[in-house]
Amino acid sequence: MRSTALAIFVAALAVLLAACGGEDEEPVPVSTDRSFVSGINPEDFTATIDNPLFPLSSASDLVYEGEETDPDTGETITIRVESTVLSETDIVAGVEVTVVKVDEFEDEELVESTLDYYAQHRDGSVYYLGERVDDYEDGEIVGHHGAWLAGEGENQPGLFMPGNPQAGDEFEQEKAPGVAEDRSTVVAVGQTVTVPAGTFQDCMKTEDFAPLDNVTEFKYYCPGIGLVREEFEDGYLDLVTY
Repeated sequence: MRSTALAIFVAALAVLLAACGGEDEEPVPVSTDRSFVSGINPEDFTATIDNPLFPLSSASDLVYEGEETDPDTGETITIRVESTVLSETDIVAGVEVTVVKVDEFEDEELVESTLDYYAQHRDGSVYYLGERVDDYEDGEIVGHHGAWLAGEGENQPGLFMPGNPQAGDEFEQEKAPGVAEDRSTVVAVGQTVTVPAGTFQDCMKTEDFAPLDNVTEFKYYCPGIGLVREEFEDGYLDLVTY
């Protein structure tokens, strides 16, 4: 009886090993998983992003400047943000993505550098697939607060810009539980916005809420450019060159 039981155990173990693969078989990395989110096919996406309100294929270099009041000291901090669309694409969770490098400076000192990943769905909507973040102090990397990638753990792509946004639309821009959960509401369309870079027509205003930080911001997106103005509780950020 013992020998028969042992034979059955060995046979079952062999079947299990055959199903799981040998020791030399490499696990499938997250970045190539083509079923990272139910109902979304990576083949429906492209790295060419020409959504009128977020055209990364044409608006490649944007510079923003503004001010923020330090809530602890009351001092005014000058802000400068440089956004550049990189020439090379990348792959996130099986989707080819456009990569945007964003550097943020406070009082002329680099405080954060990110790589943001975007892809456009065939319906014209732009999805956000995560970001790699480097936080800086005195020229040294000190952390990676807010970094996440779609396909890792429970992280999923967020809808960053609808194909045809209308007033009242609500959508989740970031879907990384416990890390980044920002969501946006379209407040108005057909807006006129004037910033140092110029006056723009037919713009969209959104209200963005970050529940993890309990922070609300208002943003303005304009055709052919993308983001042109950002308003938050203690300051603002305006497009100065593009």
